[in-house]
Amino acid sequence: MRKVHRRNELSKQIGAIKNKLKINVKDEKVEQDIRSSVSNLSNEIGIDRDFAGRLLNILLSESLRLQLNEQPDPAQFESHLAVFMKAKKLEASGKKIIHMEVGEPDYPPPENVRKALSTVFEAKQYHYSETKGIIKLRTAIAKKTSNHVTTDEVIVTPGGRFAVFAAIASLLTAGDELICIEPAWPAYRESAAFVGSTANILKTTLEDGWNPDIKKLENMIGGNTKMIVLNYPNNPTGKILKKNIIEKIVSLAKDHRIYVLSDEVYCDYVFNEFTSILEYGYEKSVVISSFSKGHAMTGFRVGYAIAEENIIDKMAKVQATALTSVAEPMQYAALAAIGESPAENAKRIERRLEIVSNKLREMSLRFVKPDGAMYVYPKLGDGKRDVELVQKALDLGVAVAPGSGFGDCYSQFIRISACQPDNQLEKGLDLLKTAISSC
Repeated sequence: MRKVHRRNELSKQIGAIKNKLKINVKDEKVEQDIRSSVSNLSNEIGIDRDFAGRLLNILLSESLRLQLNEQPDPAQFESHLAVFMKAKKLEASGKKIIHMEVGEPDYPPPENVRKALSTVFEAKQYHYSETKGIIKLRTAIAKKTSNHVTTDEVIVTPGGRFAVFAAIASLLTAGDELICIEPAWPAYRESAAFVGSTANILKTTLEDGWNPDIKKLENMIGGNTKMIVLNYPNNPTGKILKKNIIEKIVSLAKDHRIYVLSDEVYCDYVFNEFTSILEYGYEKSVVISSFSKGHAMTGFRVGYAIAEENIIDKMAKVQATALTSVAEPMQYAALAAIGESPAENAKRIERRLEIVSNKLREMSLRFVKPDGAMYVYPKLGDGKRDVELVQKALDLGVAVAPGSGFGDCYSQFIRISACQPDNQLEKGLDLLKTAISSC
C-alpha cells in the first residue's frame, strides 16, 4: 500500500508536468508496452496473467484519474446532454432555441401507442412485471427480430442506455478491458468506468471514412480484453460498416472468445446496406435496440437487448437489483408500437439529412455522408474548436453537440441532429453559419 501511495503521488506530479507542457495525459502506446511487460513478467514469476492484467488496469485507471485532476477543465460542455440542459435553461429564461443537439424526433409515436396508453388503466396493466419484461412484448420482439431468437433471449430495459449498462456491468469486472471504436456514443466508456473496467479506444478518422483499422484492432486485443463494442449505424457519424469489415471483427471476437456488444438503436434509420450482428450467429454477441428512435418514443424509456439466455439472465440480475422492471404501462405502449412500420420516419430523416448536408457543403465543411442514423458530423475549419462554437451558436439561438463528447480527439467536429422540421433546420443552419464565421 505504501508503494501504491507513492505511485499515486508520482502520478499527480506527472499530471502537473503534462499540463504545463500541454502533453496528453493518456498515451496508449506506452500503456500497451507496459501491458506487454507485465504479461511477460507474469509468465516469468508464475502469476496468473489475467489477474495481473486486471490489477494493472486498476492502477492505470487510478493514475489516469489523478493526472486528469491536475488538468484545468478544458470544456464547458462535456456532452450533447450537457448542451441540451444549458439550452433548456436558456429556454426557461425566455430565449428561443432550435434544438439540433439531441436525437429527439419532433414527430409523435404511432397512433396505436396513444390508444394503448388510454386503455392501460381499465385493463389494470399497471403492476409489477417480470424483471425481463412482459412475455407478450418479449415474444413480439423475438418474432420481429427472427434469426431464431426466442422469448428467453430478450430482456426489456428502461431505454437502450440501461441495456448497455446492464450488459457491461454483468459481463465485465474491475480490471477487464473493453474496446470501443470512436467517435461513438459515450455511454460505453462511461459504463466501463463505472464498473472499474478499462475502455481502450480505437480511433477512426474522417480521412479514412470512419473505417476502423482491423490490424490495429487485432493488436489491441490482450488477455484482459473481454468485449468489443460496435455502434452502427454510428452515433455521431451515421457510418455503417461494410459487411466484410464486420465479418473480420466477428472473426477476431470468435478467435479470442470475447463478447461483441452491438448497439443497433438506429437500425430503423438505414439508407445503405446494414447487417445486424445477429446474422453471424455468434453466441457471445449482445444486440441493443430501443423504441426511442424508430418509433419516436424517447420519453417512454423502453429499450431491449437480445443475447443468449445465459447472458440475458446475468443482465436481468443487474436490472432486478437496480429497478425491478420497466413500468408495465410503457411496455404495453411499446407492444402497440412494434407492429407499426417506421419506414416513413426513416424517409423523413433521410430527406432532412440531405438538407443538412447541402447546407454544410455550402459552408465548405467536410463530412462523410451518413449511411444511417439521424446525424451529420462535420469537421470545422482550421483553428476552430467545438466548445467555443457551441457557445456562440447557443448565444445565437441554435444548439449543436460538441464533437469532443464522442471522443477525446474530436474537438474539431460538431454533431448536428436532423430531428427538426425542414424550416427549423434551415434557420438553425443559417445561425450556425453565422456562429462559425465569428469564431
